[in-house]
Amino acid sequence: MMHEWGATAGTASLAVLAVHGRGQTPQFMQETAGRFAAAQVRFHAPHASGDSWYPEPFLAPLERNRPALDRSLEVVTGCLDELAGRGFPRDRVVLWGFSQGACLLAHHVLTVAPQRYGGLILFTGGCIGPKPVTAPPAGALDGLDTVVRSIDRDPWVPRYRVEQTAELLERAGASVDLRIDPGNEHVITDEACGAAGALLAAAG
Repeated sequence: MMHEWGATAGTASLAVLAVHGRGQTPQFMQETAGRFAAAQVRFHAPHASGDSWYPEPFLAPLERNRPALDRSLEVVTGCLDELAGRGFPRDRVVLWGFSQGACLLAHHVLTVAPQRYGGLILFTGGCIGPKPVTAPPAGALDGLDTVVRSIDRDPWVPRYRVEQTAELLERAGASVDLRIDPGNEHVITDEACGAAGALLAAAG
């Protein structure tokens, strides 16, 4: 079951799979999406059990986050399959996540299903595990427009992992717009929302 909002299914030109962070719900993503000024887009947001996709910090050894991490990656795949059945193939779906949700999506794109989507928006997140994952083959993400945003001294997500993730995406062919703003808060800036809205407008 996904929480949905935005353009009606019959008029939407694009679907957005919106994945919330730890301690959040789809309602947070809906409130944030209101800052995008996106038209003709329908948002679809799954809800993690207990408001968390995996139990430990994202830089912990992968074994400490399993099996919850594996189940959550399967949830993303299931949502994409459901959207395909509704007429939104993967190249008409933009993946958008914040914090733990951005980590989950980054990991999914880099390790589970490296292919072209309608776009990728990662707000303060990176691939999961103590070390960067192996990059997908060169060209696997050709044509994938990506917005990556974070805060320099974010208390939960270090800058180096955001930069490593952007590099892995680029190495696989994605076109990455990376910006890390000064500060030490776990927030989504107005600039980040503007960049996301621009990606959605271009993709739609």
